[in-house]
Amino acid sequence: MILYKSTLHDSSRQDAILAHLEAHINRVRATMTLSPDAVIRAVDRLGSRIAAGEFDPVIARIADPADVGRIRSLAARLMRRDALEERLRLELPPEPAQTPAADGPQSPIRREIRPLGTLFHIAAGNMDALPAYSLVEGLCAGNFNILKLPSADSGVTVEILGELIREEPRIGDFTAVFDTPSTDTDAMRKMASMADGIVVWGGEEATSAVRRLAPPGVKLIEWGHRLGFAYAAGDPEDRELAALARHVAETKQLLCSSAQVIYLDTRRMDDLRSFAARFLPFLDAAMDARPVTDLGALAQLSTRRRCRELADALGEEEPEEVVRGRSSSLILCRDSALALSPLWGNVLVKRLPRENLLPVLRTAKGQLQTAALLCPEEDRAALTEILIRAGVNRVTRAGDLSTPFPGESHDGEYPLRRYTRIVTVQR
Repeated sequence: MILYKSTLHDSSRQDAILAHLEAHINRVRATMTLSPDAVIRAVDRLGSRIAAGEFDPVIARIADPADVGRIRSLAARLMRRDALEERLRLELPPEPAQTPAADGPQSPIRREIRPLGTLFHIAAGNMDALPAYSLVEGLCAGNFNILKLPSADSGVTVEILGELIREEPRIGDFTAVFDTPSTDTDAMRKMASMADGIVVWGGEEATSAVRRLAPPGVKLIEWGHRLGFAYAAGDPEDRELAALARHVAETKQLLCSSAQVIYLDTRRMDDLRSFAARFLPFLDAAMDARPVTDLGALAQLSTRRRCRELADALGEEEPEEVVRGRSSSLILCRDSALALSPLWGNVLVKRLPRENLLPVLRTAKGQLQTAALLCPEEDRAALTEILIRAGVNRVTRAGDLSTPFPGESHDGEYPLRRYTRIVTVQR
């Protein structure tokens, strides 16, 4: 389906709508203004409805039943007016030149923060609410927004945006949503040609494809594929291990912030084996509560296990040891490189003494995002500082790798700043 001018259209109308979209964008940008306050009021009202449970059936379509209450609470907290206003204050503060002393009536120069113009959002499909989230950020910065839905979108995006438009009808004038497949490069090139900035969420393959279709001069805003991990020093408490296991089960390791690797502050393989024996019961219990139901994932895991069994039968030595549970596994590796795990409750466990933290993590620069730190309190400040110096953008407690916090950045940058520009006007 296509959402255009606040109305749903069949996908077959894509070419006809694209033929008139540039003229519509020009008319909107020339004659209309969408203030951040109008967007915030609409999001706040929608968040209140979510908090009241009105959207529980919608959430249940994209989440495990056990997670509905948690997601409802989180969405309501992040969509509150005060949280959104704080984001604006942090990300779009008044320029120093806008203060009366520097930009008063006698100054020959006036500076303003203005929208970039038109944003073309290409969202990834690993997080169901991400497309709507990205578009709302573009709206808060005052832009017209073209959104291409990921192929795996469940229909929740259009439903959420439709409700948002009911709360604030002007949002519909600044929004065009298409379910265009990524293989339709002609349509994507047309959308890109109308944009002042292209917002792309995804890995290097997706980003490279967008670079090829982006016209010269269009700003490319990349929120690329990143890797999360956990670092355990000392003797983690049971509650920390249980929280980390729940995180793995909840996210299935599909998010950039998910734990792909658990690093231990050790040089000994025997310490990995001891950790696995202790952590696996927590991981199995968490995966039993939130089992993998994706048929493709189950087939992939079955194939991987069969390949390992064949390698064992042939006497081939693996560069790793696998400790298998009922519905999960811990893969004990001999290297220390940060890497993508097999996902779906199968976690890499590696040695990384704290004195080697920075040089090892620096080999993954550009991919670092979130680290969960499990350590004694007296070590937390020092280890946090090393992780930050290595390039990590988020340091959390054991179970909060993928928990969004009000006012936080995307991959170390504030998005609203990237979605705006500074205009200088001589009086």
